[in-house]
Amino acid sequence: MPAVVLVGAQWGDEGKGKATDLLGGSVDYVVRYQGGNNAGHTVVIGSESYALHLLPSGILSPGCIPVIGNGVVVDPAVLLAEIDALQQRGVDCSRLLLSADAHLIAPYHATIDKVSERFLGNARIGTTGRGIGPAYGDKVARLGVRVQDLFDEKILRQKVEGALEQKNHLLVKVYNRRAITVDEVVDSFASHAERLRPLVADTSLVLNAALDAGRRVLLEGSQGTLLDVDHGSYPFVTSSNPTAGGACSGSGIGPTRIDRVVGILKAYTTRVGSGPFPTELHDEWGQRLRRVGHEVGVTTGRDRRCGWFDAVVARYATRVNGFTDLFLTKLDVLTGIERIPVCVGYDIGGQRTDHMPMTQTDFHHARPVYQELPGWDEDISATRGLDELPRRAREYVAAIEELAGAPVSAVGVGPGRDETIVVRPLI
Repeated sequence: MPAVVLVGAQWGDEGKGKATDLLGGSVDYVVRYQGGNNAGHTVVIGSESYALHLLPSGILSPGCIPVIGNGVVVDPAVLLAEIDALQQRGVDCSRLLLSADAHLIAPYHATIDKVSERFLGNARIGTTGRGIGPAYGDKVARLGVRVQDLFDEKILRQKVEGALEQKNHLLVKVYNRRAITVDEVVDSFASHAERLRPLVADTSLVLNAALDAGRRVLLEGSQGTLLDVDHGSYPFVTSSNPTAGGACSGSGIGPTRIDRVVGILKAYTTRVGSGPFPTELHDEWGQRLRRVGHEVGVTTGRDRRCGWFDAVVARYATRVNGFTDLFLTKLDVLTGIERIPVCVGYDIGGQRTDHMPMTQTDFHHARPVYQELPGWDEDISATRGLDELPRRAREYVAAIEELAGAPVSAVGVGPGRDETIVVRPLI
């Protein structure tokens, strides 16, 4: 049975949690393959709303096994707190698996994240300050601590000593902060070891065995394509690979085991944090999209920057991910707008381009070229078939499909689990 990948097609916050939750009842495993608790998914089930950060959305689907893959960086205290909060609300978290190879976020990572961001001043990136970037930096520098190290105190201590030998010079001599002791870090990690032990597994082995046995596996990226460290709007990106290629390295599943890549695409565009955003609106339309769409970051609590749909970004995401399907979310937010602008290209210094600019400079100077599409006034939240949508709403979906270069297989018409039009099954 092939695996399916869900990827955000913009700057994150596209509604991946809703998409994953929708498919959770049809799959056996849901895998987070990158990111950390700098990401957030909101899942609405009936009158209940769940904000997930580290946990895969499949945690809310009975019978589905949620997996935190090796590509994720994990703050043990945050993970256990999230599990406790869900269990207090009656959610069973006993099925959760955590990769032994996932890297840990240490207390010094969060400290360095915050002080270095302040040190950058006006050049700051907009990090969440949760230590994700420094943890990935240590992973690449081979100074990281992994989940499996929690269960061998000798190795754990050696790795923490090696990391702090470098980090304390930075904290004390550059940032004028106190040195962090090896004991406080080791004790912090060790205090969580026994609670985490039952969750830890060779998740690559588990997932490949599941695929061999005909089980269905859904791979869930956090953030979005334009936040990918290689393919995003660098340097205003995350420190990992949310794109479809990252699903393989972050889970231990080979690329030949994946046959569908679903791009999650909001009917307009948003982003959190700093960096270029060609269609960003600083007027009443931006305020309207933010208000009606409830555009506040799940993890950060920051207002999201809002703009009209950007087809250049959508085409780029389709190209680098190889989307086979699109899940268009929040179409209902556009209801009541008489004429809806859609960015179909960029003007850069008087030259028109329909593709993502090659350089950071050109992207910074890109100005949107708009085409207006007619809007609709009818409430679409109760529609469950594409043919039930108002004609102009159907035309908007068709235009997005053509501009993005991949078929729309599902449309979100409200925040609820059941407020979705399924055009063709995604599983």
